[in-house]
This record gives sequence, structure tokens and C-alpha cells, in this order.
Amino acid sequence: MKRIISVLALAAAMLTLPLCVSVAQDAVTGATALDDDAKYAKDLIKPGKVMPDFTLNTLDGKAVKLSSYRGHYVVLDFWASWCPDCRRDIPNVKRMYKAFADKGVVFIGVSFDDNKEALSKAVKDLGIEYTQVSELKKWKSTDTSKKYKVNWIPTMYLVGPDGKVVVSTVMSEKVEKELTKVFPACAE
Repeated sequence: MKRIISVLALAAAMLTLPLCVSVAQDAVTGATALDDDAKYAKDLIKPGKVMPDFTLNTLDGKAVKLSSYRGHYVVLDFWASWCPDCRRDIPNVKRMYKAFADKGVVFIGVSFDDNKEALSKAVKDLGIEYTQVSELKKWKSTDTSKKYKVNWIPTMYLVGPDGKVVVSTVMSEKVEKELTKVFPACAE
């Protein structure tokens, strides 16, 4: 009986204490248990690793090779026109493009659309000005999704001038935060 009373007294005392939540942070990705990276970005290529090269075509058939942008920061935005989360994130990416493109940062949208007309319409309707490339295949059947370990969209990578991953995330805010560190005069 004394044990039950002690347990109840301890429980009552704990209820009067302020609630403190400890959020573990991943030392590699910087993700916390409360952000989407902890759930969706854990398999992405880690910062410090060399980003694999690609050659993908624009909507007008021009080949774009990632390695041709060595010496520049490159933002890769993996998305699709049919993805509601991606469409919601486009204004953030457009804002970053406007803030950092004139500093030499290259933005490339890597679309998982399999319909060229739908992708073209989305690019026009959403006012996307940066380069768009695509295999024009269903997302999970693309070589791109496998090579870059994209299991959730939107996914973004920030690649450094040396070709190594700086940020791998499903949260555009993290890319913007890093770009603002590199180019502080661009911060609003």
C-alpha cells in the first residue's frame, strides 16, 4: 500500500513540473526528430560525399550535365507537377532563385513528370524561370530517383563548387539557410 501511495505521489508531483521535450539531433544531417528530414531524408546522399553526375534533357531537348557546373553552388530541386507538396514549395525555390542566381548559384529542377505537356504547363503556370530537366518517366522507375536516393518529393540537394553535397534535405528552408551563410548579403 505504501508503494502505491509513493507511486501516486510521484506521479502527482511530475504533473506539476513543466513539460520539457528533448529533441535528438542527427549529427550527420542536422535533422531533428520533429522535422521532415528525420522521416524522409535519412537515405539521401550525405553532406561531404561527391554528388554523382547526371546528363538529363531539358524540355526542348538540350542536354544538361551536372558536372559542367563545377565551380558553382548548384541547387537541385527534385519535384513533380502532380505533387501538392512540391507545388507548395515552388514559391520558396523561386524566391531563392531570385536571391542567389545572380551570385552564381545554379538552380536545376529535376522533374519526375512522365508527361512533357503537363510539365511544360506547370513550369509556365507556376512561373518557374530556372532550368528544368526530366527523364519523362514515372518517378520510381527513373534512374535519377535511384541514383540520388529520392524517396520523397520535394527533395533538394545543395552541391558545393567542389561537387560535394553540402545539404541533402526535403526542406527548402535548410538549403536557403545554408545559402544565406555562404552569401550573407543576400539575406533579406
